[in-house]
Amino acid sequence: MPPFARNQADIMRHQLVLPDLGLGELPITASLWLVEPGSRVTQGDRLLEVLADGVTVDLPSPVTGVLVDTLVSEDDRLEVGQPLAVLESTEP
Repeated sequence: MPPFARNQADIMRHQLVLPDLGLGELPITASLWLVEPGSRVTQGDRLLEVLADGVTVDLPSPVTGVLVDTLVSEDDRLEVGQPLAVLESTEP
């Protein structure tokens, strides 16, 4: 196996989950995906903008890796704790 190849067992899946933004009961909406599935990202890169009561909040990538899938669409209503995206990484 070439040195750059990764064993499938080395790849870990992670979820981007909507955190509690401290906005109480305000409705939160997925506003704009900033990265497309298949794109490489670095931990902290902005992935998704969410909107609540006119306030835009950027949600960062929790890991360095690849954005595999988005689980919500723009304009979807969101709930705290809801999975928003799936990422793959070789980091724990």
